[in-house]
Amino acid sequence: MESYSLVFKKSVAKDLRSISNKDVKCILERINLLLENPGADGCIKLSGQEKYRARQGVYRIVYEIQDSELIITVVKVAHRDIVYESSLQIKCTRKQQNWHAISLFR
Repeated sequence: MESYSLVFKKSVAKDLRSISNKDVKCILERINLLLENPGADGCIKLSGQEKYRARQGVYRIVYEIQDSELIITVVKVAHRDIVYESSLQIKCTRKQQNWHAISLFR
């Protein structure tokens, strides 16, 4: 069986700079485990997206799997409180717009 290749988005380097060296080491070890089995226990597909997340302590690793090319692309690494922030802002904005539209009809 062929193994997967690993690709990091450029922004991941910036993500890792704000994390302690001890935690970065654990995160990189966890990412290396993904090469053997990208859908391992604890790896969950994100709803509404073609991305997955893996947990490493209080940090989350968001990645994409390209099975046809055997490539894993690490998209984001961040604390669990902020890793999904950009997608949550979009959802909140949509809810606010819907709420505004509903209140206009009352």
